[in-house]
Amino acid sequence: MIKKTTPSSIFETVSKLDPESFPPVHLWDPPICENVDMKIDREGRWYFMDSPIGRERMVKLFSRVLRLDEDENYYLVTPIEKILLKVEDKPFLIIDYRIEDPGKNQKIFFTTNTHEEFVVGEEHPLRVFVNKSSEEPSPYVLVRSNLEGLLSRNVFYKLIDIASEYQSNLGLWSDGKFFKLE
Repeated sequence: MIKKTTPSSIFETVSKLDPESFPPVHLWDPPICENVDMKIDREGRWYFMDSPIGRERMVKLFSRVLRLDEDENYYLVTPIEKILLKVEDKPFLIIDYRIEDPGKNQKIFFTTNTHEEFVVGEEHPLRVFVNKSSEEPSPYVLVRSNLEGLLSRNVFYKLIDIASEYQSNLGLWSDGKFFKLE
């Protein structure tokens, strides 16, 4: 009998992993699990078979086994299965920030929708992509590995309000680096 993949079955597998560290998903090469429809929308909401996944703990655990492969597809990877994820923009949404030691030596900490926190800097650079036709900015930050997060509109506009000019560019200082916002 073939076991049907459900959020609960994936959760059960992922729950066995160490919750305090990120599993070595880059080392796992399980078979792809077909006929499973999972997606993450532009607002960071997760869906299974077009139904929202409302359990925050489940989403947080799933986010720990995300992987972006060379084929430009996102996957949820466990030691026993690999599930294709449709991601509308980026898999994470930056929902909050805080600043330590305001000024040129400040550190800006971002918080994701899965409650990961990190300092914007060399390991977590901030970039802004501007759509040429609409001229709308999409600000992104590297969350971990090759996975990026989209800054929520609210966070982005608050950062614009506190931005400064450096070498004729509007941007922010964090962890000793200047990041352009335009």
